[in-house]
Amino acid sequence: MRSVFLAGPFIQLLDPETGEMPAGARAPFDVLIKHFEAQGLSVHNAHRREAWGAELMRPEQCTKLDQDEIRKADVFVALPGHPASPGTHIEIGWASAFDKPIVLLLERDREYTFLVQGLHTVASVEYVVHTDIAACLPAVDRAVDLAVMRQREGSGGRR
Repeated sequence: MRSVFLAGPFIQLLDPETGEMPAGARAPFDVLIKHFEAQGLSVHNAHRREAWGAELMRPEQCTKLDQDEIRKADVFVALPGHPASPGTHIEIGWASAFDKPIVLLLERDREYTFLVQGLHTVASVEYVVHTDIAACLPAVDRAVDLAVMRQREGSGGRR
């Protein structure tokens, strides 16, 4: 495995005054990016690419780029968002359609859409339920390994 696409809420997290993501909203992405890069993985993440909101791309640019990067990624990892992030859910759909191994990081005691909850029935998906991203990194690594293994074995979505 060489690359990860890391998805999550973006536009809805931008501070209306600064136009950028506040430090607290950036933290989970920073933790995950550093973690994956420390393993030698290439990480594609729109938040970082667009300077956490300071350099937003036009919709026509970022849509095509994100879809291309998801197609090229070895694994797709996402924080679906609460409330649900429409953009992230589109990206989850692309990853599923491209038959990518998927890891969804779900906050404990939050409700998620039925399609997120049931995605494992049609795709190679592992769920990590957490209260703190930094504390669940070992579980994220296990989930990535399992999702990749299931996808390679062709058993994704047929558990």
